[in-house]
Amino acid sequence: MEMNESTIRKLEFDKVRELLSQRCCSSMGADLARALNPSRELLEIRQRQRETAEAASFVLRTGVNPMRSFDDIREIVNRARMGAVLSIAELNAAAGTLGISRSIKLKLEKECGSQELIAQIAYGLVDLRGTEEEIKRCILSDEEIHDNASEELAKIRRQIRVCHSRIRDRLETLIKSQSAAKILQEPIITIRAGRYVVPVRQECRGQMPGLIHDQSGSGSTLFIEPMAVVEINNELREWEARQREEIERILRELTAMVARSSDEIAVALTTLATLDFIFAKGVLAIDMNAVEPVVNSEGRLRVRRGRHPLIPREQVVPVDFWLGGEFTSLIITGPNTGGKTVTLKTCGLLALMAQAGLHVPGAEGCEFPVFSRIFADIGDEQSIEQSLSTFSSHMRNIVETLREVDSESLALLDELGAGTDPTEGAALAIAILERLTAMRVRTMATTHYSELKAYALSADSVENASMEFDVETLRPTFRLTMGIPGKSNAFEISRRLGMDEALIARARELLSKEAVRFEDVIENAEYHRAMAARERQVAEEARLEMEEIKKQVEQQRARLEEQRRAILGKARDEARALVRRARQEAEAAIAQLRTQRPESVPEQERAIQETRDALRALEDETAKRPAAARPSGIPLKPPADLREGETVLLVDIDKQGTVLKPPTERGEVQVQVGVMRLTTRLTNLRRAERADAPEPAGAGRSFGLRTAVSAELDIRGYDGQSGVQAVDLYLDEAFMAGLSEVSIIHGKGTGALRDAVWQFLRRHPHVDAYRLGQYGEGDAGVTVVKLK
Repeated sequence: MEMNESTIRKLEFDKVRELLSQRCCSSMGADLARALNPSRELLEIRQRQRETAEAASFVLRTGVNPMRSFDDIREIVNRARMGAVLSIAELNAAAGTLGISRSIKLKLEKECGSQELIAQIAYGLVDLRGTEEEIKRCILSDEEIHDNASEELAKIRRQIRVCHSRIRDRLETLIKSQSAAKILQEPIITIRAGRYVVPVRQECRGQMPGLIHDQSGSGSTLFIEPMAVVEINNELREWEARQREEIERILRELTAMVARSSDEIAVALTTLATLDFIFAKGVLAIDMNAVEPVVNSEGRLRVRRGRHPLIPREQVVPVDFWLGGEFTSLIITGPNTGGKTVTLKTCGLLALMAQAGLHVPGAEGCEFPVFSRIFADIGDEQSIEQSLSTFSSHMRNIVETLREVDSESLALLDELGAGTDPTEGAALAIAILERLTAMRVRTMATTHYSELKAYALSADSVENASMEFDVETLRPTFRLTMGIPGKSNAFEISRRLGMDEALIARARELLSKEAVRFEDVIENAEYHRAMAARERQVAEEARLEMEEIKKQVEQQRARLEEQRRAILGKARDEARALVRRARQEAEAAIAQLRTQRPESVPEQERAIQETRDALRALEDETAKRPAAARPSGIPLKPPADLREGETVLLVDIDKQGTVLKPPTERGEVQVQVGVMRLTTRLTNLRRAERADAPEPAGAGRSFGLRTAVSAELDIRGYDGQSGVQAVDLYLDEAFMAGLSEVSIIHGKGTGALRDAVWQFLRRHPHVDAYRLGQYGEGDAGVTVVKLK
C-alpha cells in the first residue's frame, strides 16, 4: 500500500509499530516491526492475520513466548564466508544463536501442528548441533579459550604454568634474602612489559644485575628483571607465542565450520527474526485484548466495540460504526472534544492495523475491506503532535485527496468546510461529499454544520451519526450513535450556565422556522432513541436475570440428581452387603443341614436349592437394578402409623415386603421380604398395596416357590443329641420363614430331652425367650420358643 509519512503520522500508525517493536526479543525482529507497512493484497493480509492468530493462540496455550533474545550475527557470518578469522567473542555469539535456533525449532515442532503457518516457517531454522557443541567445547567465554580445546594447547598451557611457577619461586627466594632487603624498594614481585621484575632503589642499581624495563614516575624506583630469571622469562615468552599460534589455529578451524554452514545460518537468522516479529504481533494482540478482523474484498467496514489502541483501556469508550453496505459516507456531528476526531483516527488506524496483519482492539465481528489508499485530513487541537490547521491547508489536502482517490479508498475528513464563512463552507462540504459519494469512496467526515446533517438525511448512500452529550453534567459521553444527527445544545448549555431566559428566547426567535423544525425533529428522534436504548437495557437486564435464574435452577437440579444417585447407590451397596451376609449364613446352615438326618435328603436338597435360588435372585436383582425414579402411586414420605401385616416398599432395594413388627422407638422395623427377614429403618419404607403381597408370618415365600414351615416340632422319641440337631435345623427354617413363635414337643418323660433342648436354646442366636407350655398348650411336655 502506498502510504505517505503524513498519513502514517496523523493516524499514529508509527506509534503502533513502536509498541510492536518493544515486544520483540531481538534487534532484527524490532527492525521488521518498525518497517511494517499495510498490504493491499487480500491473500497476503489473511496470511498475516493467520500468523498473528497462531502466535497469540500459542502464547495463550503454553503461557510463554517461545522466542528469546539472540545476537544479530549476519556480519559475523559474512566475514566467515569471506575467509576472515572470527574472534572468540564472535564465535561465542554464533554458537549462542545456533543454540537458540535449535531449541526454538524443537519447541515449535512439538507444540505446533504441521499445517500451521508458524510450523512451516520454522522449517527454516537449523539444527547444527555439531558446530554449536564444538564451539562451546572450545570457548569458555567471550575472552577465553578452554585448555582442552586441543591437546597442543593443553600442553602449552601446562608449560606456561610451570614457567610462571619457576620464575616466582626464584624471585620469592631473592626478595626474601637479607642482601636484597637493602636494595629493594619493596619486597614484591610485579610485571612490566609482560616480564617479571622487582622494584630496586635507584641508588642500588649496580647491586642488582639484570634488565631495566621501567621506572617510577619520581625516578626513585627501577623495575629490574634479575638475570637469574631472564632465561626463564624468555622461555615463557616463547611458550606464550606458541599459545597464540595454537589459539589462532583453533579459531581458524571453528570459523571454517561456521563458513561451511553460512547459507543455512543466514536462512535461520532470517527465520528467527520473522518468528520474533510474528510472536510480537501475537503478544501485542493479547496485551490489547484484540481480535482477528474479517478481511473482505467487497468494501464492507464494520467496527464493533472498537478502541483506539493508544488510549488506555480503562479510559477509552468503545464505539460501533459501519460503512460500505447501504451507505458509503458517514457524517459525524457532536460537541467539541466529544470524540469525533478520535473516532476518525480509530477508524483509520484500525484499518491500517488490519491490513498490516495486526489484530484490532475490539469485539468479535470487526470487518475491514482492503483499501488501496487511506487519505486523512485531520488537524485538531486535541492532537498531541499537530496544531490547528488553517482552511488553506485543509483545502490543499482535500484537493490532493480528490485527485487521487478511487472506489477502493478510505477518506477521513475532520471538520469538513471549517475555517471559512459557514454558508460557503457548508456548501463546499456538501459538494465534496457528493463527489466522494458518487465515486463510492468510503468516507467519514466530522462537522458542526446543520446543512450537512440535513444533506445526510436526504441523500442516498449517506448516513448521520452523532457523539452523545450529557446536558445534565455538561460533559460529552464519547459514545457514538448511528443514524441520528447530533443536536445543537447551545441553548440548553447556556441555560444551565445561568444565561437569562429572555436572551435564550430571543435567540430562538432569530432562528429560521426550518432550523427550529429541524432541531425539534432531531430532539424528538434523540428522545425516542434514548427511550428505546433504556428499554433495550431493561430487556437485556431481564434476559440476563432469567438466564442466571435458569442457570441456578439447572445447577440445583443437577446437584439434587447427583445426591439422589449417590443415596440410591449407597442403599444398593448396603442391600448387596445384607444379601451377601444372608447368603453366608444360609450356606452355613445348609452345610450343617447336610450332616444331619440323611433319611430326608431329597427334601433337604430341594429346600437348599430353593433357598439358594431365592438368595441368588435377590442378589442379582439388587446388584443390577439401576437408579430408577420413584414408581407412581408410592408416597414420598415414610408411613406414620405402620402396623404389623402391612405391605411396604423397601426404597433401597426397590422390593416389597410385609411388616412383621411395628417400628421400635429407634425407628427400626422388621420386614419379611421373600424368605428373608430384614431389619431396616422406618425412613427406608413406603406404604404400598399390591395383589401379590407376601404371605403373613409362618407361610414362608421364595419368589413364587412356597416352603411350608410348621409352627411346631415333635421330637418325642429322639435322644438328646439327635433332638438338639433337629431343633437347630427347625429353628433356622422357622427364622427364615419369618415365624415369631414356635412350639417344641419333647414330652414329659424323665425330662432329659427337655433339659438338653433348654441347654441348647440358651445359646441359640435366633431365640429371644422360651418357656414351658401352659394349660391347653401341652403343659410341661411342650416348650414355647419366641424367636427374635
